[in-house]
Amino acid sequence: MKKMILARILIAGLLCAFLAGGCKKKTTGDPLNQDLLAGRPDSLDYIDFPGMNPDRFTTGTPVEGDYRPIYFAYDSSRVPSEERVKAEVVAQKMGEVGDAVLIVEGNCDERGSREYNLALGERRALAVRAYLIGLGIDSARIQTKSFGEESPVALGHDEASWRANRRGEFRLYN
Repeated sequence: MKKMILARILIAGLLCAFLAGGCKKKTTGDPLNQDLLAGRPDSLDYIDFPGMNPDRFTTGTPVEGDYRPIYFAYDSSRVPSEERVKAEVVAQKMGEVGDAVLIVEGNCDERGSREYNLALGERRALAVRAYLIGLGIDSARIQTKSFGEESPVALGHDEASWRANRRGEFRLYN
């Protein structure tokens, strides 16, 4: 009888520990350069990459164009295939304006902690950057910035608003 009670207590304890561990927010496991994100969750600063001249990104004039945001799935930094054409439009414009530079801004919905969302926004911006580099854009012309949940375009607390806020935006400068 005593062994049975102890076994039930042990099973209940293990079950509680398992369920508590399951509440942790999961990451998408994107293979992007994760060391770029180390120690940066509280930062809204731009990421400077080797060979990049940060002054080029702050002194230029905006390049006009229809740069539509790339929308992401919940808790994901993978650029969806149906959204890639938007990055291709930006890449084409960058090819036309040979000295243009780009800032890719990563954004999230309000769910998750501020730190988590800053890191996720950064992963989203880095994913778009990686896609553009794959299209042939010089990496020194692309900078990233994360706003996390700090810059929503929709203020509701529903799926439609969250979907609109999970995005990567483009700022192109000449």
